[in-house]
Amino acid sequence: MTTTNLKVVEDGDAQRAERKDAICVRNVLKRYPGKKAFNALEDVSLSIREREFVSILGPSGCGKSTLLRIVAGLVPRTEGEVLVNGKPVDGPSPEIGVVFQTSNMLPWLTVEKNMLLGARLRKLPMQQAEGRVRELTRMLGLSGFEHSHPHQLSGGMRQRASIGQILALDPSILLMDEPFGALDALTRDLLNVELLRIWQERMQTVMLITHSIQEAVFLSDRVLVMSPRPGRILHDIRIDLPRPRLPENIKGNPRYGQYIAEISKIMGVY
Repeated sequence: MTTTNLKVVEDGDAQRAERKDAICVRNVLKRYPGKKAFNALEDVSLSIREREFVSILGPSGCGKSTLLRIVAGLVPRTEGEVLVNGKPVDGPSPEIGVVFQTSNMLPWLTVEKNMLLGARLRKLPMQQAEGRVRELTRMLGLSGFEHSHPHQLSGGMRQRASIGQILALDPSILLMDEPFGALDALTRDLLNVELLRIWQERMQTVMLITHSIQEAVFLSDRVLVMSPRPGRILHDIRIDLPRPRLPENIKGNPRYGQYIAEISKIMGVY
């Protein structure tokens, strides 16, 4: 694995080193058995520190989503070890929230009730959950749509509400699997800015799976690049761009373009 040793502007190396690993993956192998058995992942190791935003890039079929589901405890690994906040992962954990590409909202519930559903299922204190949902509705730009149903929302609004469903549970770690992949380019760019603003307010640990190099560079502290199947981590690139990040400040920064060019070359785009 290749690491680019660049300093993070908003967080010095010494301060970053004081943070604990929120996610630690060690020598993970995922093998799918059967007549056409194959390894989806081989010898995957990575660590993500508390409050760090890390994106994972790689060709289609390289095992990115499988890796995310293993970290989430949704898919068992064949070999290796996964720790979340120092504890082994053997199933889903309330410390982890997962956002998928498609909305998981129930069509017969309103936005507000969808966002409260997880808290009800986990039997969390409802007064506290309702206060959190009111705050998230405002933060996600959904004020006035609390009593709307999913079919009454745009695709971008549904995805924001889906993120709100997870944030309402207040997980310390957010795993996102191509959350904006099905959206048009403009909506995707707008939601990237929204996601970054939410992260900068809440400072959760984020692991994002994406196919967009621009998205990964704009959002992340580090970008990990995976090999074709069986997936391995080949490159670990530290993104040395100042925070807070706004499109008008970052996308005109020469280093932004340099990172995109460097990662594009690594991935064989040109």
